[in-house]
Amino acid sequence: MERTAPLAAIAAALRRERERMGLSLTELARRAGIAKSTLSQLESGTGNPSVETLWAIAVVLDVPFSRLVDPVESPVRVVRAGEGLALTSEHSPFTGTLLAACPPGARRDLHVITAEPGPAREAHAHIPGTTEHLLVTAGRWRAGPVGGEVELAVGDYARFPGDRAHTYQALVPGCAGVLVMEYV
Repeated sequence: MERTAPLAAIAAALRRERERMGLSLTELARRAGIAKSTLSQLESGTGNPSVETLWAIAVVLDVPFSRLVDPVESPVRVVRAGEGLALTSEHSPFTGTLLAACPPGARRDLHVITAEPGPAREAHAHIPGTTEHLLVTAGRWRAGPVGGEVELAVGDYARFPGDRAHTYQALVPGCAGVLVMEYV
């Protein structure tokens, strides 16, 4: 998949949501804890966003993550294995790919996530009322709210609050799962 189209969609979404909130580049960057130059590059479509950066911006803008990364789509959408905009973590061997965002009025997003053994992906609290649902499709994971993580194997499912700090960690090579983000 060509990366320029998704980056352009992210750039347009960032500008749209920042302007909706009436925030300057400087103020959004300050609140999200990122450099103004990083945000400027993202809004110009030339940056290389990490999952942490986009989550931090989504929290400040009080929008689901998907509103920043999911382009407008036709009524039928197929995402082939290995396609989609895969966003990597800055701090751990973790990748998330948004498969489907909620249509207006609905409040859930669907992701495929992958990880390899290494440091845990530490996720900050998302917008209030967020619940995460994880179904393991490959490997073994340790995931859940900080201090309450659980170990999961293929076929296991866990639901936990996403509006608290939480982690994902691959315990064996080749881990994958389906992650549903539910917003209230």
